Amino acid sequence: MARVCEICGKRPQMGNSVETRGKAKYLGGVGTKITGITRRQFKPNLQRVKISTPNGGAKTVRVCTQCIRSGAVKKVVKRRPFQVDEPKAATPEKAAAKS
Repeated sequence: MARVCEICGKRPQMGNSVETRGKAKYLGGVGTKITGITRRQFKPNLQRVKISTPNGGAKTVRVCTQCIRSGAVKKVVKRRPFQVDEPKAATPEKAAAKS
């Protein structure tokens, strides 16, 4: 299973890890120096999410957080929201029986 977003295709990217030493000039030092540069991998923040499919089913996919936040995927509703029932109007027969 690859580290790839199934919606946008975001995948790991290569970059540099920069090691520095010394005190910054604005803090009163002589400045920071680069002591080493090594290659590293920036990995996408993938989450397993259950999404609803167009035909009404549900499917688990690996999606990056940007796609979740932007609304590119629609999560499955696990439970219908609680709804308060409106009080029913009293019928004339019940009102007459009470008096």
